[in-house]
Amino acid sequence: MIDRIGLVVHGGRPAAVSAAGDVRRWAGERAIPCADIDVWSSAPEAGRLSPEEEAARAGDPSLIVTVGGDGTFLRGIRVAAAIDATVLGVDVGRVGFLTEVEASDVAAALDAVHTGRFSVDARLTLTMRASRPLEIPADMQVLLRYGRGPALPPPQVRPSDPMQVGWGVPLDVVALNDVVFEKLVRDRQASLAVYVNGRLFASYSADALIIATSTGSTAYSFAAGGPIVSPHLDALVFTPVAPHMVFNRSLVLAARDQRVGVRVLERSGQVAVTLDGQLRGVLDPGDWFSVYAGPRRAKLLRLAEHEFLGRVRNRFRLSDSPAALADGAAPAMYSPAEPEPQDLRHPGPPDIH
Repeated sequence: MIDRIGLVVHGGRPAAVSAAGDVRRWAGERAIPCADIDVWSSAPEAGRLSPEEEAARAGDPSLIVTVGGDGTFLRGIRVAAAIDATVLGVDVGRVGFLTEVEASDVAAALDAVHTGRFSVDARLTLTMRASRPLEIPADMQVLLRYGRGPALPPPQVRPSDPMQVGWGVPLDVVALNDVVFEKLVRDRQASLAVYVNGRLFASYSADALIIATSTGSTAYSFAAGGPIVSPHLDALVFTPVAPHMVFNRSLVLAARDQRVGVRVLERSGQVAVTLDGQLRGVLDPGDWFSVYAGPRRAKLLRLAEHEFLGRVRNRFRLSDSPAALADGAAPAMYSPAEPEPQDLRHPGPPDIH
């Protein structure tokens, strides 16, 4: 049963605003509190509220409804993760890998949730430790003009020796899709050393390095040539973007056993770090970050069985290629009438079940 709703809305889309109105009407008819969250503080100088503050202002709802696309959904996840809430995504976007229902079905979807006809799809999240807290420089606009005006001094080199910074400081951050380290300006590459469980794997001079979850494998990592990974796997997907080296392949790691460390090399340009597309800080040479599986999973609310590969097939139109269809159409299912054999029902040796 729904006791309180938090609402995250893409205010720039009329369809989202209209669907959000449907959510408010549904809640009002049942006397269920419904509050907007993920908003700017009324005091401009106060800046962005933390996820905990946004959730507290909304009364710590047990259900967060996002109305927009996957970007809006990711904003809702940041708030939900802080209070262990579930998230229902209403889609008015263009891709919609994460969202669950269409805007026209929002009332029926809320009815189903209210009566317990749903399941929870728990997804891996990412968090970080760092040699220093993340911060965005006050002169950010000047940095973005680097190389297009008067020469700026090179960035300072930060302390990075393990004896100086130890294991670093834990950061109060969460990402469902990815953590991205990318060059701050067009004419200065990001030069980064990548470690796996503390051992140097490779050094890259690249436009960016992406560390994605299985959920995020269909986002920026996929656009950069990375693999699509089933969200049922707890994996870290490391993908370089336009590296200046022969080895440009992705690396898939076991998220429960391995962590990825990134160190900004001494003569690198400054590096922007973003979580799920949101800029969180600017790194200087010497800074290092450790990215690893977060302590809590994101709880995505599902109203029907989530058929991940079906979404991949439909979003990328994999089954209606004209060249392939010219040689014959494939049936939608392969499912003989007799019961499934035991070796297909539980493939593999017993010790992996």
